Amino acid sequence: MPRFTFRQLEYLVAVGETGSIARASETLNVSSPSISSAISQLEEELGIALFVRQHAQGLSITQGGRRVIDQANLVLKEAATIADIASDVSGMAHGPLTVGCLVTFAQLVLPRMRAGYEAAYPDVRTEQKELNQAEIFSALRRSDIDIALTYDMDIPTDLLFTELVRLRPFALLAASHDDASKNEITLDDLTDQPMVLLDLPISTDYFLSLFETAKQPPHIAERTRDMAVMRSLVGNGFGYSIANVRPQSNISPDGMQLAYVPIAGPVQPLRMGLLTSQGAEKSRTVRAFMDFAQEQVATGAFEPIGGEPLK
Repeated sequence: MPRFTFRQLEYLVAVGETGSIARASETLNVSSPSISSAISQLEEELGIALFVRQHAQGLSITQGGRRVIDQANLVLKEAATIADIASDVSGMAHGPLTVGCLVTFAQLVLPRMRAGYEAAYPDVRTEQKELNQAEIFSALRRSDIDIALTYDMDIPTDLLFTELVRLRPFALLAASHDDASKNEITLDDLTDQPMVLLDLPISTDYFLSLFETAKQPPHIAERTRDMAVMRSLVGNGFGYSIANVRPQSNISPDGMQLAYVPIAGPVQPLRMGLLTSQGAEKSRTVRAFMDFAQEQVATGAFEPIGGEPLK
């Protein structure tokens, strides 16, 4: 019987998913030579070529390589199940946990949550992935992530959403804007002004839906998929934007002053929460993360970003 390690299979799957040893190296934080050596050893042990090396175009997966990668994914998932069984027997959460997070607020929420969770459960090894909403749905279905922090936007019926906090929308303005000192602003006040739209799948639909009760639709002058770029565009006077998560700083990435003004009227808030696939709560590490997140709500950890506890 061929002999190989879980680590070799992990490297193999990463190379197959990213399409190159260099990108797999970045994803896994492992040196490229280590990954290349592991793939070569695996090919030698199995007696087949898993990839075709093309000098100018990188790696192409062979037909046999694709079948091996698919099976390696199953083996790694079954190995994770063994770790879950051990957790249940020992009564402690341990093993790997991959947490996805909506890219628009990942930098404000996830690192601090991970640090607190790892301190409480030192035997759990966490990994994070920043994704848009559609990518989160796909990653959960493929078991690429175990749980995700996201908004209640277009949640499919086969996934389970657990609410944590409510986040009301606000207008993001340059500090020099005429409306920057207001206590609140209406959507009608904004429709004649240029808008910098944070243009991400599903998120865009939510931002535009806010204007359904306004006298006219927004005037979209700029679009970006990057939260930091959006803040800098606003800070430099290219228009206003709308967001639900408030950064800790009133300074844009390039040093411009910003203002956050609540939007008046019956506007729909977003609910931030945890998204899982069916049956994910059977994993002790997942349940522990869910319990930890609820504790964070109770201690007010989400209040600085505008999170209101659900009543």
